[in-house]
Amino acid sequence: MHQFIVNASIQIIPVVEDKHPYEWVDEAIAVIQNSGIKYEIGPFATVVEGTYDEVMALINAINEYLFSLHCNEWITNVQVQIRSKGDITGDEKTAKFA
Repeated sequence: MHQFIVNASIQIIPVVEDKHPYEWVDEAIAVIQNSGIKYEIGPFATVVEGTYDEVMALINAINEYLFSLHCNEWITNVQVQIRSKGDITGDEKTAKFA
């Protein structure tokens, strides 16, 4: 894949009863915060920006981390916007509302 900036929405939905689901979501957010990728935490999902490879590696890292912590089950919802000839950023899409 190209090296332009893509943006993605990542939502983790824990399917667990061992602790409150927000605690598992917090674990996923910690992975995002430590990734070095630009991010914005929202009430339903976290939006990230990076190269395609960085974003896909981050999604993998989140899933691997939850697995390593023995999270019983979760759903990872991902939306990725890709532009084939240049960067696509959240700021570009929302600047008119600022």
